Amino acid sequence: MDALNVDTVRMFVKVAELGSFTRAAEHLGLSKGRVSTAVRALEEDVGTRLLSRSTRAVRLTTDGEEFLARARQLVRDCDELAAMFQAPATLRGRVRVDMPQALARSLFIPRLAELLAAHPHIEVQLSTTDRLVDVVREGFDCVLRVGKLGESSLTARRLGELRMMNCASPGYLRRRGTPRILDDLEDHLVVHYSPRFGADAPSFQYRDGDVYRERPMRSVITVNSSDSYTAACVAGLGIIQVPRVGKLAAVAAGDLVEILPQHTSEPMPVSLVHPHGRNVPRPVRVVMSWIAELLRPELAS
Repeated sequence: MDALNVDTVRMFVKVAELGSFTRAAEHLGLSKGRVSTAVRALEEDVGTRLLSRSTRAVRLTTDGEEFLARARQLVRDCDELAAMFQAPATLRGRVRVDMPQALARSLFIPRLAELLAAHPHIEVQLSTTDRLVDVVREGFDCVLRVGKLGESSLTARRLGELRMMNCASPGYLRRRGTPRILDDLEDHLVVHYSPRFGADAPSFQYRDGDVYRERPMRSVITVNSSDSYTAACVAGLGIIQVPRVGKLAAVAAGDLVEILPQHTSEPMPVSLVHPHGRNVPRPVRVVMSWIAELLRPELAS
């Protein structure tokens, strides 16, 4: 057997993780034909079928599963070795990141040019969505998650908690009045955020001693994205409870008004999640450190 080509092994790993030659090629910036040819050559080199191909899916064979674990480690070791003596400005690599829309728009995209100026050979692929992406199957190097994390084999780094605020639009408050105490909410509406329509009921969360309670509320609109949540509030459709980061500018501009500051909802935990274990490639570490540094001033003390 000839010595294995690391780039070819890298292609196999990405195909195995994403379950698709097409998506792997897109992630690697290569043609589908090149990736397919390289993986077939790899199978010939190792003398076994690593992937089972059909018109609908690409799956690992038993030999492929065993090979994948070692292949991932080989790719990580080679990346670390190649980057060991590189200066920050010469670090190279493509880093695929996912984060919530609101945070991306308000905090990270405006500062992204600074990161890329410091590391001109790093390419960032930024996905912004409120859904829970499949980190491994969709090929993400790191994901910024807001909210409590479920059980997972991924590595999670807790960054802290986002401070919260209650907001309404000036027009809404002119029509319905400004609530000063919780009982005033009897005559108010909330914008209801629900990732799955019908899964829960609208409410207003507030702290009661050492616990947080939910006060049932009325709502005339339910949304499933953070952008729509804020837009509905600006349009005067109800009160929202949101992280302060990104909303203070809207308050300063007069689009939103902070209300009931003594009754904010529970701070939202924020974490970085990644699939690399202890062997995080240097370009990914750089991007993760940048994310953590930008978030630090916005976290509850």
